[in-house]
Amino acid sequence: MAQKVDISAKNVHLTDQLKDYVNKKIARLERILPELEETKVDLVSSKSLRMKNDREIAQFTILGKGFILRTEERDSDMMTAIDKSTDKMQRQIERFKGKRERGRGNGFSAAEVNPEETTGEESKTAIVRRKTFTLVPMDENEAIEQMALLAHEDFFIFYNVNTNSINVLYKRRDGDFGLIEPKLG
Repeated sequence: MAQKVDISAKNVHLTDQLKDYVNKKIARLERILPELEETKVDLVSSKSLRMKNDREIAQFTILGKGFILRTEERDSDMMTAIDKSTDKMQRQIERFKGKRERGRGNGFSAAEVNPEETTGEESKTAIVRRKTFTLVPMDENEAIEQMALLAHEDFFIFYNVNTNSINVLYKRRDGDFGLIEPKLG
């Protein structure tokens, strides 16, 4: 393998057999997408989850020049979680490669392209709804309250008065909240 591989484990005994299994899966991904520069694999066993089927977590993050792809899968067995996460990553890579290789390589300008001639796959990714709203300045605690009042269960966008920036508050699987603070790169 020409790339950097980082395997970390939390509450999991990282045996040589498990390392070899993960490296075999990463080699398969590298054959599909040779531009991989770094792969990070996080294996977590969480005894606190209520569902027995979701206790073993395998998370793959691959980095390359200009892209980051990430998958996470859960199962009652770590090997199965690794398999599911690898399969999901393979689908993401194929989708990513397809988007890079597709494009407007037929020589027509954008003005000459007939929008009615789109394929079914491209029409699935169309923006079908746009929404605008006014951001009210608030702090993180007020945003959590607003999220509960509005019955938004997944996420809430707000203008953070403490950081003078737009933030996204989201509910995590464990019931806690996460905060995304975007920065221009």
